[in-house]
Amino acid sequence: MRTSTEPEHTVLMTESISCYEICSNDFAYNLICVAQKKHLSLILISLPEESGEFMWNHVQDLDIMEKDSRCHTIAFSPDTSLNCTPNKVSVCVGLGNCDIKLFHTDLNQYSSMHNLKGHSDYVNDITWCCEGELLASVSDDYSCRFWNIDTDMENVITYYMSSAGMSVKTHPEDPNKVLIAEKRGVVHLYNVRSKQTVVSVESPKFPLMSADWANSNRMFVTAIAGGDIVSWDLNRPFMPVDVKQVHEDGGRVVRFSPGSSEIAMASIGRPDLTLKVFVAKSTVPLIEAAIKTYGGLAWHHRLPYISAASDRKLYFWKVQIK
Repeated sequence: MRTSTEPEHTVLMTESISCYEICSNDFAYNLICVAQKKHLSLILISLPEESGEFMWNHVQDLDIMEKDSRCHTIAFSPDTSLNCTPNKVSVCVGLGNCDIKLFHTDLNQYSSMHNLKGHSDYVNDITWCCEGELLASVSDDYSCRFWNIDTDMENVITYYMSSAGMSVKTHPEDPNKVLIAEKRGVVHLYNVRSKQTVVSVESPKFPLMSADWANSNRMFVTAIAGGDIVSWDLNRPFMPVDVKQVHEDGGRVVRFSPGSSEIAMASIGRPDLTLKVFVAKSTVPLIEAAIKTYGGLAWHHRLPYISAASDRKLYFWKVQIK
């Protein structure tokens, strides 16, 4: 029996977690949005490196108020800030009934909600692009849609694919481009301004379930397809630079670490729902931990922690990256 790396810290919620996201913005990097059965919970954490101990507190709930409202994906707006008066928090969620909902709140008295309707099947991933001007969403309906948030939430661009859209990612150094990954194993780099595909790469395996874009190197992308983590250098896109078999019975999600001079990545897959964390070229995991149910995977953007949700618990592991 394999040994499981125990988490350093745990947050216990009142209901099972369907997904969550940790804010990546400089002025709200300890803010977490946790999706439960019919509502979102906004919580704030404090890690020992900042305050000497691990603490968390519940800040606000936002009601989704929909049937079949299980949340699949969450994205904080780039202008989210707790360093202004009043606080400014904008968070977007993709729901099981094909809807996208955009919430604005000051974490106090004011909150509002807007619907973005247009997808005809499950929304698998969302991200903000073009410096927060547009929201991008990918769906099982074979489309990536771009929504103008500054005007009337209109679907202004639709990019059609040949299979379900699984991931859409933006990059802080290239805000006008998005990475779009589809289930049949193809990953596209798409220029939103010119409405042109810049480059596409193809995985040797499928189904592709998740893809990510490295903050530390915008030419480096990765995907989990089958049970393999497949990575490409977009300077040499014809063949993957690395294929690592990680999850024997298929992977669910992969995420690059946001910082660190050495690229690390985390993934969750089967058998038995296992979290694994690797540095890029190694086949020996830094962390390997069994979880009961899948409710998401996210890195902290300031400190070397990886987190995962399982049932009602949000776990944090400290990652020792050189």
